[in-house]
Amino acid sequence: MGLIQAAIGAVGGTLADQWKDFYTIPDGLPPTAALFAAVPRGTNAGRGSNTKGSSNVITNGSKIVVPEGYGLLLFQDGAITGFAAEPGGYEWRSDDIHSKSIFAGDGLVDTLIWQSWERFKFGGQPGAQQQAFFVSLKELPNNRFGTQSEIYWDDGFLGTQVGAITRGSYTLKIVDPILFVKNFVPAAYLQPGKVFDFTDLDNDAASQLFNEVVGSLAPAFSLYTNDPAKGNRITRIQQDSVGFAHSLSGAVEQAYQWRSDRGLAIVKTAIVSIEYDANTRELLKTVQRADALAGARGNSNLQASVAAGMQAAGENGGAAGMMGIGMASGMMGGLGNLQQPVAPAAPAADDPIAKLKKAKEMLDLGLITQDDYDALKNKALGL
Repeated sequence: MGLIQAAIGAVGGTLADQWKDFYTIPDGLPPTAALFAAVPRGTNAGRGSNTKGSSNVITNGSKIVVPEGYGLLLFQDGAITGFAAEPGGYEWRSDDIHSKSIFAGDGLVDTLIWQSWERFKFGGQPGAQQQAFFVSLKELPNNRFGTQSEIYWDDGFLGTQVGAITRGSYTLKIVDPILFVKNFVPAAYLQPGKVFDFTDLDNDAASQLFNEVVGSLAPAFSLYTNDPAKGNRITRIQQDSVGFAHSLSGAVEQAYQWRSDRGLAIVKTAIVSIEYDANTRELLKTVQRADALAGARGNSNLQASVAAGMQAAGENGGAAGMMGIGMASGMMGGLGNLQQPVAPAAPAADDPIAKLKKAKEMLDLGLITQDDYDALKNKALGL
């Protein structure tokens, strides 16, 4: 009975596999799918009879359509035998006995008799495995990262260790599909109907990548903030998706060899939030104040402060009060440093010429009015 069933299965399978197949991508594919098997289209709008072919045999002359943004990997008995990176239609050809077809000009005897005999020896099923898989060559989005506690790195600009909790996402790209399949994809995903998706929570391989990214965040932050080309500023990191992606990709490659061993690379990042620890927040406030008081802005702030002090002194002590402030600022070089070289030290307080000279400098700097100057002049001269 078993021999009869095997013979019937062998002949039936051989006849069914004579039809050429038309392969394309499956329906309902998620946008984050990275690797999946090509599926045959046996019917179209209710027409077509090619519905009984074997799932692991591709008949010679079959056409495989590769859409934009995808590559095509061909397998024969578990081994990669070909790869196409360009979109378009491709025709399958194989020397394997199970792929031969009378519709592809392979001959009647070889196609039917030998195939039936070979399949009979395997209980009616083909003794070969031929598969076509599509691999995404696009940027694959929505790969998330995040830390539950602070990560720490040495910040060259701040001159100390800083820490933060961060979260965000990155886009991933398969830059070497053959390395990716050979060295990383589990065998369970190299089957019809399976979809390898980096965002799938049940995908243990993808979970491993998440853990490796989180483990690389601290060195990635260090690489970015200590890079002179980035201005050594952590505050730029959230606006520089490509720059931080390079730092993160470099850190991942150094620690886990994603590109060289797995054919993977991080392309862009989007940092949703960075929550600095208390010490880092205080440091950043200090740096922001220092930045605000640097350069011309610092001169403006200092002049405004001095002017406000002189106004208060004038209200409290009149012209004499302002003279005191002017002489004190001249002794410290404060006013002179705003726009001009440091003024010489003021002479003795009872020298009227020195007082008039100092008052004239203050008038020229715009620190007192003409009326204030005239009042000081009259007082110095005893008028």
